[in-house]
Amino acid sequence: MFEVEPVEKKRRRGPAAAVDKTFRAFDPHQVLLLLPPSLDDWLPEDHLARFVADLVDEVLDLGPVLAGYTEKRGYPPYDPRLMVRLLIYGYTTGVRSSRAIERRLADDIAFRFLAAGQEPDFRSIARFRRRHLDALAGLFTQSLRLATKLGMVTMGRVALDGTKLEASASKHKAMSYGRLTDKEERIEAEIAQLEAKAQALLADAEAADEAEDQIFGADGKEVDLPAELDRREKRLAKLQAARAQIEAEAADKTRKHAEDKERRRQERASTSDEQAVTDAGQKAAATARPKPKAQANFTDPDSRIMKNSDGAYIQAYNAQAVVDEEHQVITAADVTCNPSDALNYTPMLDQSAQNTGVHPRQALVDAGYCSETNLEAAKDRQLTCGTDTFMATGRLAHDEQVPPAPRGRIPKDATLKERMAHKLRTKTGRKAYSRRKAIVEPVFGQIMTCQNGRQLLLRGEDGARGEWRLLAACHNLRKIFRYAGTTGLAAAAD
Repeated sequence: MFEVEPVEKKRRRGPAAAVDKTFRAFDPHQVLLLLPPSLDDWLPEDHLARFVADLVDEVLDLGPVLAGYTEKRGYPPYDPRLMVRLLIYGYTTGVRSSRAIERRLADDIAFRFLAAGQEPDFRSIARFRRRHLDALAGLFTQSLRLATKLGMVTMGRVALDGTKLEASASKHKAMSYGRLTDKEERIEAEIAQLEAKAQALLADAEAADEAEDQIFGADGKEVDLPAELDRREKRLAKLQAARAQIEAEAADKTRKHAEDKERRRQERASTSDEQAVTDAGQKAAATARPKPKAQANFTDPDSRIMKNSDGAYIQAYNAQAVVDEEHQVITAADVTCNPSDALNYTPMLDQSAQNTGVHPRQALVDAGYCSETNLEAAKDRQLTCGTDTFMATGRLAHDEQVPPAPRGRIPKDATLKERMAHKLRTKTGRKAYSRRKAIVEPVFGQIMTCQNGRQLLLRGEDGARGEWRLLAACHNLRKIFRYAGTTGLAAAAD
């Protein structure tokens, strides 16, 4: 009906090729009609995702996970193999958030390959991780057994160290014992005032309309006051719970100190009376009072404010690890709420021996573990287990070298600390202890950097411990992948 001028076909913008070159066919709008695409063809043969798939399907024991499914009714859940695949690969590559895993399922070939094209939402992933956290943490011992079977763990020399992991809570949500007490008193006074005000309103109920307009305003509601009262009562309950936690911890610490003191007194007197030890502990706990600066966190009460390696104070947990020298495989992993490392010397080495079935010939620990108790334990461990401990008695400045040992014999009246300091200054001691940083520090660096493990996602001491052991398991599995690959994994599974 109308005359329309012809429109020229749009040409590709950009400079023309310098020569008359033929390029490979490229059609972004092409539709695959004959055969559907195979994710297996899109992934290289030596990819980490293939290793994880074979590991979950053929090697790992998922019995503890499957044991949690006892109810036949309800909508069928995702296959546990699929979820374990995603979590292991995610924690190995630094994609730990359930939302981040959900996003990767949409645009990452490796994740799509592991999930076989399925796309569980982040809630399903988070619920699975929380529900089966103990079983997932148990993968750590399975990874250690696999590494041992491949000959990657020798237990000739191990290094013990700790690192501070940021908790899933802000340090600004913590309050000291002194402030808690003051805040409690103020809120209790406010609650008393609100209750008195509510009673006065009830007493004047006959003149409700006029009185309520004057108190609440023309557009106010009668529920405003009860809501405010309820808010303050809930706040008071949180404060009281935090105060009770601090007081319980102070009482427990004082009780243990009194019991240890009584035991030492009995050892000096060559006597033994456990009832006296218990009585001393109970008496001390009854009179214990927290320090005014002792703190509790409202978001994650189990976490503590700790000083990290940079000198900053963070809300954190103290993560411990024992690392074998041969291939930097973690042989023991745990989490504590105590900022000090000194309490972990014996438990961590015992856990390492239990996990591997062998006591190490040498154990290297830094000055954070040095205490009279640990020096005595190191002496006993060498006699009973054959483990020779090299424990630093003081911190060295950056690039400072350990001075050589003085000539002559050690004085007979030398203390355990002096004897250990002399031991570290010998040629053998300096050579052995110089390996400590090279064994354990790279492991922490790899977990923080490659696995994005600087901050925990789960709250509570149990959640932190489970997640740290899952991170340690994935670290070991990465080492196994680089050492043996899928071929070695198949050989170890036989």
